[in-house]
Amino acid sequence: MNVLVTGGGGFLGSHLARRLHEMGHRVSVLGRRRYPGLPPNIIQHQADLRDPKAVSEACREQDSVFHAGALPGIWGTKNDFYQTNVDGTRHVIDGCLEHRVRKLVFTSSPSVIYNQTDMEGVDESTPYPSHYQSDYPKTKALAEQSIIAANGQRGLMTVSLRPHLIWGPGDPHLIPRIIERAQKGQLVRVGEGTNRVDIIYIDNAVEGHIRAWQALESGSPVSGKCYFLSDGEPVVLWDWINQLLVSLGINPVTKGISYGMARNLGWMLEGVYRAFGLAGEPRMTRFLAGQLATSHYFDISRARKDFNYEVRVSPEEGMKRLLKSLQVRLEG
Repeated sequence: MNVLVTGGGGFLGSHLARRLHEMGHRVSVLGRRRYPGLPPNIIQHQADLRDPKAVSEACREQDSVFHAGALPGIWGTKNDFYQTNVDGTRHVIDGCLEHRVRKLVFTSSPSVIYNQTDMEGVDESTPYPSHYQSDYPKTKALAEQSIIAANGQRGLMTVSLRPHLIWGPGDPHLIPRIIERAQKGQLVRVGEGTNRVDIIYIDNAVEGHIRAWQALESGSPVSGKCYFLSDGEPVVLWDWINQLLVSLGINPVTKGISYGMARNLGWMLEGVYRAFGLAGEPRMTRFLAGQLATSHYFDISRARKDFNYEVRVSPEEGMKRLLKSLQVRLEG
């Protein structure tokens, strides 16, 4: 089977591409750069999601598309988020429709329904909020809605998956940022430190995508739906962070500020960065404050029921693998 993975050089995308390749499929990836770490017989399309012609060409002769490409982040230019996450997703959908692709699996995010308050065990019936405090979740929500609306058009079947905080060896975002800030003494606990959050080990995220894709058939309950994915066991966020740091010989986080203070600081810094057009991103934003202080974990029973999602790697085993990879990297 011919399968395209957008964002194929990213953390999730590259693991998906390798897994599909190992399963015997003819795999292509689309990304902005060349990725020498991928197997040589994976076809690479070097293009931007904002280029509709290039995206359409990548979709040619494909049976399935995994759309994992996106512009992530808590801060950035509004147009960049919209052009990549909203318009880019529209280009993928159009490419699938033009070339009669049968299956489209979209990597969304639980942040599309995050409302800055505790979300404990909520399921997929939770509505989108009326207001977002970051362009990333807003544009991912718009993209998700377009994916759902495309289901059934010209025979295209779609499914939207919401993995939460993908982690594991090779993670280029979450873990390196935690370690870097902790080593610089810049990591401060926000809130009381008792909030629980969902995380998902990279192998489990891949497994969820593969199983949803395999179950995505005409008349199946998966078609046109969205699903939360996680390790199935929410962690106490700040305990988990400190476990990671102490295991690496880094001092744990001991300083903290209240959620309200962090929100006010985020609001102030956002205003300063916008007013003066500062490069980089603020150390704190209102959205980040909420993510660090509130509980956000989700009911994954629908994924278990509809496409037999299973957690292949436990959080404990995942942490062992992560620490081993980080220790090798730090020693090197």
